[in-house]
Amino acid sequence: MARYSELSSLDQSELTDWYAPSAPDWLRVNFVSSADGAVEVNGDSKALSGEDDMRVFRILRMRCDVLVVGAGTVRTDGYRALRLSQDRVEWRRAAGLPDHPVMAVVSRSGILDLDTPLFREAPVRPIVITPEDLDAKRLAELSDVADVVAAGTGSVDFAEAFERLRQRGLRQILCEGGPHVFGEITAAGLVDELCLTLSPHLAGAGSGRITAGPPSPLKRMHLAHCLHANGNLLLRYTRVQG
Repeated sequence: MARYSELSSLDQSELTDWYAPSAPDWLRVNFVSSADGAVEVNGDSKALSGEDDMRVFRILRMRCDVLVVGAGTVRTDGYRALRLSQDRVEWRRAAGLPDHPVMAVVSRSGILDLDTPLFREAPVRPIVITPEDLDAKRLAELSDVADVVAAGTGSVDFAEAFERLRQRGLRQILCEGGPHVFGEITAAGLVDELCLTLSPHLAGAGSGRITAGPPSPLKRMHLAHCLHANGNLLLRYTRVQG
């Protein structure tokens, strides 16, 4: 049976425990959407978020070994270096984890702005996940500022890429999208958990969903918990075993 609570009734330690991963190797996806299913408003997902959603957002980042994000989402949402606040660093130290998670950017083309703070100011050397058949010159450029995980031909083989991450000890994987990355890892049957905040807004027609790409078979999930905060529903779904 799913657990339920008002978010305001949980202190930081309790909320952190609510998001404990269910296995040592775990792939968690985190999104926010409007009540009618929109992933953004006028190209901005932050319009649907708020402090309640961000409270969980920060815990998920604190708990992960590696944060995986598509290049399009990095550009659209203006991702910067993945650097945690001091209190979250202290929690990670107490848990025996490195001070900061690793940032991993997925790029099919390898065309990234390598002079951005995401790469140049990162506290931990980032990773770029890209296909194996990328141009050798571009691979060398990427390798100057990041570790390259090359998997797949023509497109990224996520199963292989994530296995390579785990071989590096990056076993707790958090994915923040975008929709095409989510669609591909769903189709590949790799998603262990979806954390979804339903924002109390109607976005209307025109906005995309949290997932995109070719259709894939229906996959049943288990509702592990539901938190309520100021009209937001913060849902945690985990994969059904077997």
